Amino acid sequence: MAKSRHLGFTGGVVVVLALLLGAGWMARDRFMPVEVGMQAPSFTATDLQGRPVRLEDLRGQVVLLNVWATWCGPCRDEMPSMERLHRELGPQGLKIVAVSVDAAPGAAAPKAQSADQPGGGDVAEFARALGLTFTIWHDPSGEIQRTYRTTGVPESFVIDRNGVIQKKVIGATEWDSGSHPELIRRLLRS
Repeated sequence: MAKSRHLGFTGGVVVVLALLLGAGWMARDRFMPVEVGMQAPSFTATDLQGRPVRLEDLRGQVVLLNVWATWCGPCRDEMPSMERLHRELGPQGLKIVAVSVDAAPGAAAPKAQSADQPGGGDVAEFARALGLTFTIWHDPSGEIQRTYRTTGVPESFVIDRNGVIQKKVIGATEWDSGSHPELIRRLLRS
């Protein structure tokens, strides 16, 4: 009798473990990082005029998607190289979309976001101060950070015409040098 009770307990443990593993398998996409080779997750934000915009509206274009904030020093450092890349490859079809995760006007913002920085937390003023002409969206809710499971800012994704992530860069980089322009040129040709 004790042996059958032990088997019943063991069987119950196995069933519970199987259910937990199954639930984890089903929810794995919610916890796995967004990586190269994956379909770029959809998200919504607003343009600088406050109109809703969606990443899926850019399907068919090569996109450099950048997640940033005005209070982020490395973000400010890489913006000039993004502008140079935009001026060089934008006419060939590259779409640069920089999504700011700054707080909404009037909302609490990180202490680092201050008036002594270009734009002082104002996304549109920041873009004007740096002479940025590529597309800038705003996502004060931080939905993009949750959707793309970013580790901070800046974080960037090069997305091909089919919506597949071809490159992921964590941290600031010089977008108009190294292997970045050649990858984007190759994607624009395909």
